[in-house]
Amino acid sequence: MPNMIEPHVRQVVGGLLVQDRDFSLEERSDMQVVTERRPTEAEWQQLSFAWKVCKHVKSNGIVIARDLASVGIGAGQMSRVDSVRLALEKARDGVHNAVMASDAYFPFSDGPQLALEAGVTAIIQPGGSVRDHLTVEAVDEAGAAMVFTSRRHFLH
Repeated sequence: MPNMIEPHVRQVVGGLLVQDRDFSLEERSDMQVVTERRPTEAEWQQLSFAWKVCKHVKSNGIVIARDLASVGIGAGQMSRVDSVRLALEKARDGVHNAVMASDAYFPFSDGPQLALEAGVTAIIQPGGSVRDHLTVEAVDEAGAAMVFTSRRHFLH
C-alpha cells in the first residue's frame, strides 16, 4: 500500500514538479455564499460532490455535475473558459439543472456566463480574482447561486 503522505512527483523537462497531495475536505460552514440567491439543499449536495471531484482534475479543472454524477469535465486547457466549453460539450444535454465546480477562481465572467446560459444553476469556486464582483454580478443576473470556498485545488 502506498504511503499516503508521499507528495505527488511529476517529471518535467529540466527537473521535477513536487506537489503535496490534496487531502483537504472543506466544510460548508467554511464556505461563503456570495450571490443573492443561496443554493438549495439539493444544489449544496451537488456542489459538494462536484467540488470533491474537481480536486482530482488536472489544472484549469471544471466539473459539471447532476444527480451526484459528473456529466462533463474540462481539464488541462490553457484557459479556464476553454475548460468550461469542453465540460459543457462533454455534458451535452446533461447541463440543465446541473452545478459547476472550478478548481481555481474565474479571472473573467465569461466561463460562468457560458455555463449559466447552458443551464447550470449553481457554481462553486475558490474566489480570489480582482474581478470576482463581475462574476458575482453575472451569476446574480442569471438568478443562480455561487459559493466561494477560499481554497484552491490545482493539480498539475
